[in-house]
Amino acid sequence: MVSFQPSEEQQLIRDTVAAFAGEQVRPLAHEADESGTVPSSIIEQGWELGLVQSAIPEAYGGAGDTRSAITGALVAEELAWGDLSIALHLLAPRLVIYPLLDAGTAEQQARVLNAYTGAHFAAGSAAVMEPRFDFDLAELTATATRQNGGYVLNGAKCYVPLGSDAEHLVVYARTDGGTGYEGVNGFLIEKGTPGLTVVEREKNMGIKALATYELSLENCRVPAANRLGGDAGCNFAKLMNYSRVGLAAMAVGVARAAFEYARDYAKDRKAFGVAIGQKQAIAFMLAEMALEIDATRLLAWEAAWKLDRGEDATREAYLAKNYAANMVLKVTDNAVQVLGGHGYIREHPVEMWLRNGRGFATFEGLVMI
Repeated sequence: MVSFQPSEEQQLIRDTVAAFAGEQVRPLAHEADESGTVPSSIIEQGWELGLVQSAIPEAYGGAGDTRSAITGALVAEELAWGDLSIALHLLAPRLVIYPLLDAGTAEQQARVLNAYTGAHFAAGSAAVMEPRFDFDLAELTATATRQNGGYVLNGAKCYVPLGSDAEHLVVYARTDGGTGYEGVNGFLIEKGTPGLTVVEREKNMGIKALATYELSLENCRVPAANRLGGDAGCNFAKLMNYSRVGLAAMAVGVARAAFEYARDYAKDRKAFGVAIGQKQAIAFMLAEMALEIDATRLLAWEAAWKLDRGEDATREAYLAKNYAANMVLKVTDNAVQVLGGHGYIREHPVEMWLRNGRGFATFEGLVMI
């Protein structure tokens, strides 16, 4: 049976991250969105919490903590409540670390993981999405062809966080003769590898502070040893399940931030002598927002619980992510409506949360828990 009570350790982690998000991240969110940059100081502070590198085994310089999808969901929600762009920037190295922990060979882990256990933030990322209107995770068009004992990668990728700074990328591509999720494999590519080109930084409607890039792969050659998991490959569907749960949890965080701001505004804002929150239309809207947020959180927790038990959570993760994408758009839009004309003014963060929330219908593979 799913437990709805975090353990003592999980609650401590949640409280620590919540305090960091409220005291350090949230005050920087507006300026980061306006300037299009994430302050390096906040990333260094987040790095010191060990949220990224804690699961790396002690043999490679990490803390060797047990990885838990439920704990990851708690962390993702709280960080996204602070700010989605900063959260995605801070957690980007997980896009390399966690696939290596899940599927990497001992040689791959020894070669790469040490780079992410230093005293300072180290950028890492993954390239999943492709610039196509009909993009489908099960039908990637980027290809990896076996040739001369290695692989040659060709294709285009988009929404690659920290793509220009990442020392290591996990690029997902379809291998010869593969179909569906089973035909997709990950490939470790180091910065500067010939054939890998960082095209340009994308100009997005939301997550404006997060630097995301398009990548081009033109006859990019990598040795066979760089295939994630070696000859055994990786379970791409499982990795995307972890990502979908993380995205659902982040959507909850963004929606919760918008709901709480709108709720407090409705308590303080008066019209015709009473708080607008006492008006039935506003009160019912806020109640529905709260209900949707809690429902989505429970969907994410159920999927995370199954992942922690080693069970197939494809259905649960897919439902959680899809429901979350609809929920966060509805809740953030309602928050703008509660504020009325003020909701459209950039001095209030609800318009930013609406822009960020709109992206969840598109996001795939941007986070890993």
